Amino acid sequence: MALVLVSAVGVIAFTWPFLAPPTSTLNAHAQDAPWLFAGLLVLLVAVVAATISESGLGAKAVAMLGVLAATGAALRPIGAGTAGIEPMFFLMVLSGRVLGPGFGFVLGSITMFASALLTGGVGPWMPFQMLSMAWFTMGAGLLPGPDRLRGRTELALLAVYGFLAAFAYGTAMNMQGWPFLDPDSTTIALDPEASVPENLARFITYCLATSLGWDLGRAVVTVVLTLTLGPAVLRALRRATRRAAFETAVTFDRR
Repeated sequence: MALVLVSAVGVIAFTWPFLAPPTSTLNAHAQDAPWLFAGLLVLLVAVVAATISESGLGAKAVAMLGVLAATGAALRPIGAGTAGIEPMFFLMVLSGRVLGPGFGFVLGSITMFASALLTGGVGPWMPFQMLSMAWFTMGAGLLPGPDRLRGRTELALLAVYGFLAAFAYGTAMNMQGWPFLDPDSTTIALDPEASVPENLARFITYCLATSLGWDLGRAVVTVVLTLTLGPAVLRALRRATRRAAFETAVTFDRR
């Protein structure tokens, strides 16, 4: 329920420009609304963290979470987003696939938080990045056939997901930054008086003009790394998961 609550508020936080009617007082504070939603998302992510801490997550699971989050955070500065070269995305896809949607949601948000601290990318956009990456990683855990699908078919599925999800991540982050644009300085900014179709056209133009190159680069890098390094990384993750066995309770037989 905590994950559903965070995701629901997150959807509103990303899409409020299209949901608020022209007469809404929220449109009068277009520059302030992202800050409000960012603060709200921080509180909701804290709710998720508290819920997980009460769910009995074992020490081995916490250790694996820390190792993967640290690895993902260390991978991010390699490209620093230049031309979409962001190798951390492929690791999140494979980790979400092996460890499942719930673990993936937590891993994605923590990894983005750690990488933001590492790269100095702390700001009102950070909670949105955390939530977007949490969805990105959780989605990989929701793909079909986690126990049966193996080999090239699985790699192809993960590569297709990584390609599409990389664009979805970029689009989500565009929706976070778009309301900050000054409507007096550009014709593709949010216009509170415009209709939903008109604002949607403005937003699509904004995406094409500002982030298409980065999103395409991110998608291609994710596909290439998934197809080349995916088999080895998947085997390592599955072997580590079996050895940790953090989903299996330890029992002792009487003699």
